[in-house]
Amino acid sequence: MDKDYLLKLARRAIQNYLQNKTLLTLDEENLSPDLKEKRGVFVTLTKDGELRGCIGNLEPIKPLYLAIIENSLAAAFCDPRFAPLSLEEFDKIKIEISILSPLKEITINKKEELLKYLEKKKPGLLLVKDQRSATFLPQVWSELTTPQEFLDHLSLKAGLGSKGWQLPGVRFYEYQAQIIEEQN
Repeated sequence: MDKDYLLKLARRAIQNYLQNKTLLTLDEENLSPDLKEKRGVFVTLTKDGELRGCIGNLEPIKPLYLAIIENSLAAAFCDPRFAPLSLEEFDKIKIEISILSPLKEITINKKEELLKYLEKKKPGLLLVKDQRSATFLPQVWSELTTPQEFLDHLSLKAGLGSKGWQLPGVRFYEYQAQIIEEQN
């Protein structure tokens, strides 16, 4: 997989939208098979080392190239935590693409065993409870370094309170991510 191509694709998609207000289109017939493979993808934008946008899909619902284009635009212009990216900011952002493995349910029921498992594996994690859910990419382990802290913040993100991960009926799904990031 051509990592440089994927990063350039994400950057081109954002630049095209900033300049022309149109969606970047590609001729799918000229693309390699791996770019047409459906994959879960997140695109994260940072500016001066701080989060500037992050949007993605956990499930492999779109071809990789299209998921990168759409999630790049969504991270730049639709993340509700941030104002839409401006042309002035464009050259200051750094792009990171996370290509996800399929979700796999974690079937550990005991709190202590779950904490040990997460400490060892440090996967991306999806928490689901009834109609609420939240995810953290594997990269979040660099900021939330203990399983307890990771799960507490993930529960808060899902709107379940910091100890929501311990509620009956909570399900966890793990995944890995191939991380491709621009070097500055």
